[in-house]
Amino acid sequence: MPHQVDDSSTDAELARHFAASASTSLPRAPLYAALSAGISRDPGLFGLLRYAPPTQRLPVLLFACVHDLLLEDPHQELAQWYANLTPTARLATDRALMPTFKRFVAAHEQALRHLLSTRTTQTNEVGRCALFLPAFGLLADEVGPLGHLDVGASGGLNLLLDRYEYHFESPDGDVTTVGGPSSVTLHAATTGPVPVPASMPVIATRCGIDQHPIDVTDVSEAHWLEACVWPDQPDRFHRLVAAIEIARAAPPELLAGDAVTSLAPAIERIGANAHPVVTNSWVLNYLTSNDRVAYLAELDRIGAQRDLSWVYAEAPALIPELPNGPDPVDPHRTVLSMARWRDGERTVAHLATCHPHGFWMHWR
Repeated sequence: MPHQVDDSSTDAELARHFAASASTSLPRAPLYAALSAGISRDPGLFGLLRYAPPTQRLPVLLFACVHDLLLEDPHQELAQWYANLTPTARLATDRALMPTFKRFVAAHEQALRHLLSTRTTQTNEVGRCALFLPAFGLLADEVGPLGHLDVGASGGLNLLLDRYEYHFESPDGDVTTVGGPSSVTLHAATTGPVPVPASMPVIATRCGIDQHPIDVTDVSEAHWLEACVWPDQPDRFHRLVAAIEIARAAPPELLAGDAVTSLAPAIERIGANAHPVVTNSWVLNYLTSNDRVAYLAELDRIGAQRDLSWVYAEAPALIPELPNGPDPVDPHRTVLSMARWRDGERTVAHLATCHPHGFWMHWR
């Protein structure tokens, strides 16, 4: 049964979340920016977040719930503003947007309450595979076949790194292609000496961990994953849909569990014939400070017993407990780092500064 409304969040807090979203969403998501601004002034709308668990009371959850309902029925009037659902999307500045949104919410309030109380935001940004690939190439040259373990794997799409096609573009316009042909093509602009691999690294085994794994073979679960992508970014949406189709043909193994206690058993599943490579991207900011410390301690414990590598793309400003590169001015800037445990000793290299969705990287 859905949770009952919880009044522990004040109107001021909820309104502030949406007001902040209106500012931060604007550069790449004008639709959600406009909706956030309107919702921040309407207690009847922002108050819906009280049906969500306290840790999930963020604008992106409400927007994902609305998007999920539109994916089920894209003929709704509100879908006219969703660029991933129509090639002629109406502008976010259209004055009819907020009245249409309010009518949609009123007509679907029961369904929204249920989704808000039972769903959590889930992202599976396959663009981050373009950040991981150069690091995987370096490791494959060093140790041979790799065993990929993705922590916070969601639907496991980043575990299919070797099934996508990559285009790395240098500042002078030269493009280096790796992998493919594939229905998923990832483009990354590069600066600095990015070690683009000459061929796709061999990934011998793969496994993912997530507290709530997404079964992409289930249509409703796949829709939820798609709903969490911002509709103003149809390129990301359509490549996610393509990646889900690839995953459905041969779903990767996913384990339900937390990042700390499930780590060692998952690495055991990688086996002894592949070098284990743990990855995570924009996951650790969702852990508590104590859990982040415990995560690193568990990696250190395992690394003392066997050679291990860890490639992570995270925002240093949000995870101060872990080995990070220089803290960028932009708190949303991502740093790609690699930790190696060899003969029980840990070394850390900060490889690149990146876009959080893998659109560009500056190799150090």
